[in-house]
Amino acid sequence: MDEFEIDREALLATFLAEAEEIFAHMEEVLVAFERTPSDDALLHSLFRDAHTLKGGSSLVGFDAVKDVAHDLESLLERIRKKTLAVDDTLVTLLLRSVDVLRIGIREAAAGRPDPTPESTAFRAKLAAATNSAVGLAAPAEPAEPLKNGEAPESPSHAAHGGRTLRVDVTKLDRMLNLSGEIAIARGRLAEMLERREDLSPEEILEAHRETDRLFFDLQELIMKARMVPIGPTFHQHARTVRDVAQSGGKRCVLEVEGEEVEVDTAVIEHIRDPLVHMVRNAIDHGIESPDVRTAAGKPAQGTLVLRAFHEAGSMVIQVEDDGKGLDRGRIAAKAVALGMATDAARMTDEEMARVIFEPGFSTSEKVTDISGRGVGMDVVRRNVEALRGSVAVSSQPGRGTCVTVKVPLTLAIIQGFRVEVADETFILPLDSVVECIQLPLGEGDGQNGLGVVNVRGKPLPWLRLRTQFQVKGAHPERENVVIVQNGMDSAGVVVDRLVGESQTVIKPLGSMFKNIPGVSGSSILGNGRVALILDVAGLLRETLKRAAAEAV
Repeated sequence: MDEFEIDREALLATFLAEAEEIFAHMEEVLVAFERTPSDDALLHSLFRDAHTLKGGSSLVGFDAVKDVAHDLESLLERIRKKTLAVDDTLVTLLLRSVDVLRIGIREAAAGRPDPTPESTAFRAKLAAATNSAVGLAAPAEPAEPLKNGEAPESPSHAAHGGRTLRVDVTKLDRMLNLSGEIAIARGRLAEMLERREDLSPEEILEAHRETDRLFFDLQELIMKARMVPIGPTFHQHARTVRDVAQSGGKRCVLEVEGEEVEVDTAVIEHIRDPLVHMVRNAIDHGIESPDVRTAAGKPAQGTLVLRAFHEAGSMVIQVEDDGKGLDRGRIAAKAVALGMATDAARMTDEEMARVIFEPGFSTSEKVTDISGRGVGMDVVRRNVEALRGSVAVSSQPGRGTCVTVKVPLTLAIIQGFRVEVADETFILPLDSVVECIQLPLGEGDGQNGLGVVNVRGKPLPWLRLRTQFQVKGAHPERENVVIVQNGMDSAGVVVDRLVGESQTVIKPLGSMFKNIPGVSGSSILGNGRVALILDVAGLLRETLKRAAAEAV
């Protein structure tokens, strides 16, 4: 009995993971099918997906899901036989069926396998559509809007809280081989240390370097195994683009560039929500209605581009629309009304871009399911900065807006820049470090650990780590300034000593320490002590906020 339960658990986990992949594929195909209903290949693909879901649901005992999938299959069969007209209303019904199936699997996986009144009512709608003579007798209900732009929860995650990743067997074989080579190298090194009197230090050091080389090869292979293309994540937003545009009486198509770019699967999971917010915001605030676009000499259908590319060890994601661009006057007026600025006429483009990402900021005059609550772009900034990334926005009136997000390729290891304050070690992400200078004599007497240094004729505010983290210990004769940058902002971090670059394995902070300002994680040093990894975005905000307050 126990063996059977273990086997069923593994079977269920596999089905849940595959079902979510099928749902994402169905949404992408349905959006494409709406544009080209004559494409039989798309229709056959949808039919195969529905058939696979029906079979899988039956196998794991999800009968309510199996029944909905069977009804969907029947409707698709009518379309395949060309006896049912395809229009926007029918596609909306098909998309709604994906939602119903997704919810049904989530409920069944949580131990509630019986059909709900909602799924029963929806089956009646599918039957009515299937049995109609020329088309749908009544408009299908639109897909339920996602609250605050949140992505639908994966049923596999909802039921088990687990994460899965498909890895090429050849990579696993290589990992196994490297593990064996490391074991041999470690044994050889241990043997050499036991008879070290007969060996020179150079021989032992060379054996240690060989073990290190094998270890780094294994580490690199593991990191590559975690890398997945960004394309499937981008394509999942085809449904969001379609639904949000339709609900606003607009027309918009999604284009994807750089879908082959690879990034750590953990980064993919953290970037999902920010992408949803950026996509919905671009369509709601940027893309104009067809008549407005036509009057402006644009195509009636807008275009939203999701783009990815590598840049200096990071991944850059851009969400670009060809809409009306940022309304600078409206943004400035709203910023003043909310107390985020004092003079609308003097606001720079950088300041306007910055206030867009502030909590509670919205230029919508009315609250809808998509916007107006001031929730969205601040979530983007918060989530991106939690990844040690940055976000920026650029816009041209009448031509569109581009939001650029820069995030690390991996969350497990970073190239860090180590600094010291008294006996404590801190680590700054190397890609945030611009340069290092000595703090000039006489300029180190800032108030409350804050000051300003002249860097090539420009004032640069700085924050002293010793004061920020209340570090005790002797002061050095001269301090150093590490100039860091995040997006459009830069500031100095004053430390005692510069240690230099090193590869840093990131360890998450415990729940008790998660909300420490200016800290994003920790790492274990070679001597066994803990070094804090600094949150550059948080330090910059703290420095610039305090510098502005001092200037008033």
